[in-house]
Parts: sequence; C-alpha cells; structure tokens
Amino acid sequence: MSEKKEPARLVRCPNCGKQAKFTPGNPYRPFCSERCKIIDLGAWAEEKYAIPVARPEPALDPTEPPVDTGDEND
Repeated sequence: MSEKKEPARLVRCPNCGKQAKFTPGNPYRPFCSERCKIIDLGAWAEEKYAIPVARPEPALDPTEPPVDTGDEND
C-alpha cells in the first residue's frame, strides 16, 4: 500500500512573516531561510530577547537576630 503524504503545514516565519513549510524537509523551520534563522540567533546573542524569570527573595542578613513569628514550635 502506498503512504499518503500529508500536505505541508505552512507557518509564518518569526523573523520576516513569510510563509514557510514546517516539515522535516525544511532544515530552517520554523524560519523560511537560513538568513532569517541567523538573524534570530543574532538577536538572542545580542540579548534583544530574554526569558523572564522570577526575582529571588532578598537574602536574609545572617547578622540579624531571627524574627519572632509567634509560633511556639520553633
């Protein structure tokens, strides 16, 4: 039996907005070309993009005495 090929899924290139095939045959996916992929990589390298992170709690000063929370089980 012959395999049915699914039509190529088209997505917008994150860099230029042009339609790009999202298939294993497109080594640059989700980008439309090597150029757009390299431009995006450069933007990450220049820190134009950042992944948000939660700010850490302020560190406790070890020289300060512990705060009484009213819990007698301490």
